[in-house]
Amino acid sequence: MVRKLPPLNALKTFEASARLGSFALAAAELNVTPGAVSQQIKKLEDFLGRQLCIRRNNQLLLTDVGRAVHAASSESMDKLAAMTQQLFGGSVRSSLIISVLPSLGVRWLNRHLPDFLSANPDIRVDLRLEEDPVDFFRNRIDVRISYGEHLYPEFETMPFLRDRVTVMCAPSLLSAGRLEPEVPTSLRDEDLIHISWRTGFSSYPTWEAWFEATGGSKHPRRELGHSVDTSSLAVDLARAGSGVVLGQYMLAEDELARGTLLTPFETALVLQYDYCVVHTKTNVRNPIVQAFVTWMSGFRTG
Repeated sequence: MVRKLPPLNALKTFEASARLGSFALAAAELNVTPGAVSQQIKKLEDFLGRQLCIRRNNQLLLTDVGRAVHAASSESMDKLAAMTQQLFGGSVRSSLIISVLPSLGVRWLNRHLPDFLSANPDIRVDLRLEEDPVDFFRNRIDVRISYGEHLYPEFETMPFLRDRVTVMCAPSLLSAGRLEPEVPTSLRDEDLIHISWRTGFSSYPTWEAWFEATGGSKHPRRELGHSVDTSSLAVDLARAGSGVVLGQYMLAEDELARGTLLTPFETALVLQYDYCVVHTKTNVRNPIVQAFVTWMSGFRTG
């Protein structure tokens, strides 16, 4: 039986365009002009008799047929690449570009990621620390770890953890008598570490909210304490004994386990949004991305 195959060069061009989300990026990868890419896509659409994609605002949107063709062509290209690598005598390595919020990257993901890499020795990661929002297509991002489901409505999103904050400090502050456990009024404005959250974290709990949750109504004078713009730096200052922070449990899990940070108050506040794993719809069938998503699902709470 004679196989009826689509024009393979056109299929290769479409796969690159769909994967990168851009004719221009596909042209750069294939070392051709964007016009040549457009012609190859048109050739494949004419052969199949279906529209595969729509160009809108410098982004490439796939139709339902386009997503099906991309999934099948991507799988075929991956197999061909693996076969070629094996024939040349090398081991097969797969890359995964992970974009993550800076504090989460340096204080949580970096401590757990070795477990994923140990379970997937053929995967090589490109880890990028970036604030939301990010451009998946321009930066070729495979998966993003973000705060909240609202930032990427057109993408696949899996919430995995909703963190809490509570007062954290170094043991030296307690031994020096600079605060008294379970006595909120013992916290001095000079010892408070404030975090200047960016727009996406506008709902992050403040010291005023924490004091209100304890039944008080203290309004600390921010200028008397320390101010930083990342939660990871705030936790580092607290661990060094420079002050008291409303710290996130997931960012300080190692310090809390070792006792280099203590939680002298029971009152904790829950963040408004979940941390989420985000990827494009075309990556639903990407085995590397899905391996990472499955691994991340092991941290899901609630």
